[in-house]
Amino acid sequence: MFTGIIQSIGKVKGKQIKGGDLQFIIDSQFNNMSDVHLGDSIAMNGVCLTVTQIEDKNISVDVSVETISITDVATWQETSLLNLEKSMTLTDKMGGHMVSGHVDGMAECVSIDSSARSTIYQFKIPKKLDKYIVKKGSITLSGVSLTVNEIEDCILSVNLIPHTLEQTNLGQLNIGDKVNVEIDTIARYVEKMLQNFQI
Repeated sequence: MFTGIIQSIGKVKGKQIKGGDLQFIIDSQFNNMSDVHLGDSIAMNGVCLTVTQIEDKNISVDVSVETISITDVATWQETSLLNLEKSMTLTDKMGGHMVSGHVDGMAECVSIDSSARSTIYQFKIPKKLDKYIVKKGSITLSGVSLTVNEIEDCILSVNLIPHTLEQTNLGQLNIGDKVNVEIDTIARYVEKMLQNFQI
């Protein structure tokens, strides 16, 4: 489980195809590596991945075909910058919201506009995800916990303050780029509970 509060912007140092899957070496750039162990889960651009090897601040991860098919992982290349977050502990602050690291799909950036010192980004989301997103609700984009400004006709609007732009890779987005989307976990449970409910 994660919170969507990014702890580091890591850099891809190596990419290798292994039996149809992908293996990456990531320079995590974490300030503290003492709490990173083999088998730990780390969210990378919002994708929960398992640490398979550690060397200094470099961590290796394997990515399955299923994950490659629904996330932006296939576009990661050497020097790509990734939003990183270690899995939370029971004593951590819940600074963002409950994030599982299980990506639901990708959204395309369709608009970037300045608003005072902030920047408003608009994304076109898959139609199947629209019903789970509400105004002023929570959304995870590339691993970053954000508040929904507006949602209408599958166009999602979020406001990014300067701090978020500096501490994540979202400030590098261009129109046409895609981001990983994870809907609020609570919405999944609400839908499940209401499936057989009749008035």
